[in-house]
Amino acid sequence: MTKVDIVKEIHKRNGLSRAESADMVELVIETIKAALAEGKTVKIAGLGTFLVRKKGERKGRNIKTGEEIPIAPRRVVTFKASQQLKAMVEKV
Repeated sequence: MTKVDIVKEIHKRNGLSRAESADMVELVIETIKAALAEGKTVKIAGLGTFLVRKKGERKGRNIKTGEEIPIAPRRVVTFKASQQLKAMVEKV
């Protein structure tokens, strides 16, 4: 499913124009992105939680040469599905 599919579904279910539906979807996505960029956790009931994790520096290897190289510390976004979502997926 893509962003366009979500817009179409909102348009179909709520009778909003496609432009209004697209604006709503874009606003929700931008709000989530802004919160994550600030390092905040985003919890959506029934769906799950988006978390920003800090990963420390670690050692890696160049696959071709076998040379050990450092991997810089970074922040990553992870998603943890809610129990409700897990149960829905399990049924299907």
